Amino acid sequence: MPRRSGGTASTTTTTPPPATTGAPPSTPPGETGPALHQITQGVALLPTARDKTRAVFLSYEAESLLRQGEIDHSAALAGEALVLAQQIGASRGVRQISHLARGYEPHLKVQGVEQFLSIVRAEPHLLTGPEVLSRTDQVALLGAALRRRLRFQAVTADVARSRMLTEGRPERLVEGLISASMRRPESNHTTDHIERLTGRPAGTFARWAVDHAAEFS
Repeated sequence: MPRRSGGTASTTTTTPPPATTGAPPSTPPGETGPALHQITQGVALLPTARDKTRAVFLSYEAESLLRQGEIDHSAALAGEALVLAQQIGASRGVRQISHLARGYEPHLKVQGVEQFLSIVRAEPHLLTGPEVLSRTDQVALLGAALRRRLRFQAVTADVARSRMLTEGRPERLVEGLISASMRRPESNHTTDHIERLTGRPAGTFARWAVDHAAEFS
């Protein structure tokens, strides 16, 4: 606005601040610090009910620190993530951390690394094939390997019990098998534990059937 001083009109011009869009400052390529900071903030805000997400975030944070050379801090977070993932059954988190474990092997003398790797080695392994197959699927694949038309037909518990007893199996064994079959939960779970233990992926049932076809003839 015009301002009067000593009877002479004058004006004062104010330069407006540069406009901002709210976008964060750009990060140089390859710099993980800002991303790591955001992950750390995100983990701190997660409620207990989101423990699965927490385990995944912790694993990402551990990986980022490992790349930056902060081995001791990274190993501590990786161990925390692995224990949490195991406790809540977060298979994705367990796999993620187990794969990351190889990056710590050159740093065995760093504090916390040996302890973390011992947790990884103690992880229980669940050995499965690469795909989920029903009894019908298995019989069909076996039939294809034998070049015979085979069909799976389920029987009742009473019929199965009668047949096994007739074959001379002990009664206690028969009852145990029947009870286990009736209580066995449906499983759609596969793991990569065979590949992690042997360095080779698990073989398929179809391949096994072909390799062992002679034993069924």
